[in-house]
Amino acid sequence: MSYDPGNPGGFPPPPPPGGAYGAPMPPGGAPPNNHLVMAIVTTILCCLPLGIVSIVYATQVNSKWSVGDYQGAYAASESAKKWWLASLITGVVLAVLYILLVVVLGVFSLSTSTTSY
Repeated sequence: MSYDPGNPGGFPPPPPPGGAYGAPMPPGGAPPNNHLVMAIVTTILCCLPLGIVSIVYATQVNSKWSVGDYQGAYAASESAKKWWLASLITGVVLAVLYILLVVVLGVFSLSTSTTSY
């Protein structure tokens, strides 16, 4: 057995850092924010349909990142953020409209009350 100083112990060289041969390196290292917490909060407290869409996009971020679809992970992150913001705005607008409706109906009922003496 001959000694090869570039290959100690007869083992093959280690793979390059970052995964398999030819695999693209992730840009920046860490996956983008998945916005899952805000998606869940706005689903429960604000607007259910829009919040569910946000949760769907938020759950796609990490899985896309782990398979190497970095552009898809960033797009899913931005979509999740867009949908939870839409859910939050919708919930706030509906709450304000509800309060206005209650106030207007209350004032209207006071002004049209009929009392007979």
